[in-house]
Amino acid sequence: MRTIGIILIIAGIAGFLISDVSFSTTEEVADIGPLEVEREKERSLPITPVASGALIVIGGVVTVMGIRRTRN
Repeated sequence: MRTIGIILIIAGIAGFLISDVSFSTTEEVADIGPLEVEREKERSLPITPVASGALIVIGGVVTVMGIRRTRN
């Protein structure tokens, strides 16, 4: 539990530092017999500060729960 909480906290901090994640996808435009036409499309996924803050809070709660669980 503690490890998952720490990973969530790190992901939240990274979300504040990185405003969006860009990736590319390949789409098939046409398939005419032996000829295939594909195009690569660049996409972006925004990361909001609210989501980053929520990850930090949830990670903190999970970390504290993991610490309390190991004490008992």
